[in-house]
Amino acid sequence: MSDENPDNNAVELAIELTIAWLGNPNTRISAEEVPAFLGKMHETVSTLLGTGVQPAAPAEPAGDFTPAVTARKSLASKDHIISMIDGKPYKTLRRHLATHGLTPAEYRDRYGLKPDYPMVAENYSESRRAMAKKIGLGRKPGARKADENAAPAPARRRKADAPAGE
Repeated sequence: MSDENPDNNAVELAIELTIAWLGNPNTRISAEEVPAFLGKMHETVSTLLGTGVQPAAPAEPAGDFTPAVTARKSLASKDHIISMIDGKPYKTLRRHLATHGLTPAEYRDRYGLKPDYPMVAENYSESRRAMAKKIGLGRKPGARKADENAAPAPARRRKADAPAGE
């Protein structure tokens, strides 16, 4: 990096950090979100280096969010839920909301949804429920043994109880 212009240093450092972050295989981000991330990284680095770059105003004013789809359309399929943020289908919205810094309650408030609006697709929820029942989750200890052994096994005799000829 050159030491001539501090703003150039901030740009170069922001680019290097962004490349390193995107190189992580656990990082999931769409190509459309990279420029915004790079801008945020430059803003942060500039602030840390003290180059005087002022933070940009938020892209959308708080409280003025337009849903990508209607609530009815977001729940039209039993296989997925369509996000009102980006209009893409998801089996579960919790991780998607976390990447946008939202909780399910904040998401429901932002788009005026009812408190019982689901965060998981119906078929996905049912398959998880069936799998949990299959492996025995939710049963009380001993309940599984009672189900499997409807008729009690005959009691084993000890050697002391056995007849003398045996």
